[in-house]
Amino acid sequence: MSEPNPKAELLRYLQEGRDALVWKLEGLSEYDVRRPLTPTGTNLLGLVKHVAGVELGYFGDTFGRPFFREEPPGWWYTQDAEPNADMWATSDESREDIVGLYRQAWEHSDATIASLALDTVGRVPWWPEERREMTLHHALVRVISDTQRHAGHADILRESLDGSTGESKGRNSLPAEDRAWWENHRGRLERVARRFGE
Repeated sequence: MSEPNPKAELLRYLQEGRDALVWKLEGLSEYDVRRPLTPTGTNLLGLVKHVAGVELGYFGDTFGRPFFREEPPGWWYTQDAEPNADMWATSDESREDIVGLYRQAWEHSDATIASLALDTVGRVPWWPEERREMTLHHALVRVISDTQRHAGHADILRESLDGSTGESKGRNSLPAEDRAWWENHRGRLERVARRFGE
């Protein structure tokens, strides 16, 4: 049996979340990937933009490997950034721009991860001075958690748009039942819930 490779294991879970987020955009109109689907404006393309920024911050600037060589975009984590600017795409930002940035972030992150030991210490520029230090291992766990959390958000948003479910095309862990079964199941849950709401 081969020795476990902690970095490879962590990267596998990170990549699964990355792939799931990008897949959730496939086949949708420009309107549907951008439209706010919650009271706080959560939208699919904004989730991808956000996680691109998360990776570029934690695996770039934190470890002295900034991605933006010149002036970062206005939505980047600066004091001048509009609140929530990283959670939606402006009319000047295309789906291709944002997905492309996310894929570039993967490459940049993967290069950082490959070149550093898990116990390498970086400094998170946007955290308070007294707690800025973070190991690469901590950064990986944090970014995996954030990515998978937002992939879960994307699951719910996509299902509400067109009923698509699962981690990727053809990979669905739900029971293989027809639409009528799911409608009956949902109705049953609603009846049970109403008993507690009356």
